[in-house]
Amino acid sequence: MGVFSPGFRGRSVETNAAVPPGQHVTRDFPVLSAGPTPRVPLDRWEFTITNESGHKTTWSWPQLLALPSQTPTVDIHCVTSWSKLGTTWRGVSLDVLLEQVETAADYALIHSYGGYTTNLPLEDLLSGQAWIAYEFDGEELAPEHGGPARLLVPHLYFWKSAKWVRGIELLLEDEPGFWESAGYHDYGDPWREQRYQGD
Repeated sequence: MGVFSPGFRGRSVETNAAVPPGQHVTRDFPVLSAGPTPRVPLDRWEFTITNESGHKTTWSWPQLLALPSQTPTVDIHCVTSWSKLGTTWRGVSLDVLLEQVETAADYALIHSYGGYTTNLPLEDLLSGQAWIAYEFDGEELAPEHGGPARLLVPHLYFWKSAKWVRGIELLLEDEPGFWESAGYHDYGDPWREQRYQGD
């Protein structure tokens, strides 16, 4: 996880009053990643939710695609200050997945292929706020953007929308993920500019 992508290219457009403070709007979809891009064959891909008792609920790729899907159109905001407006995705709501899981947890630790982790309050994955997304702009989600599937939590900074997602660990107490352990904010609300611990 010591390799970082070199940032993004392209020109930004003018700042928009509809975006969070400190952000600028871009038409590009910048690629920023910690570490190399994992390549996961679909016949070996799976997504697992593990509750606080250790019980696992797992979906294969065909099982995920068989679930009811949604096509949210949302704005996304990166902690590095770019925002992309009106992005359209397709995926399965976490409400659909979590309704099959018995839990008393308040927190979630997201795990990705490649070893990346990030933490969220469980309530931020519910009530139509989060998806396991596998299409972007009508096309299969490209590996550099987290394909075959990524978490999509658009109301938080985009590092919380973990690429190459493989599972969620439900916890009774909060546990920091990769960037949070390196000094990034535990929650990451772009409207409150929660970029770093103490913000």
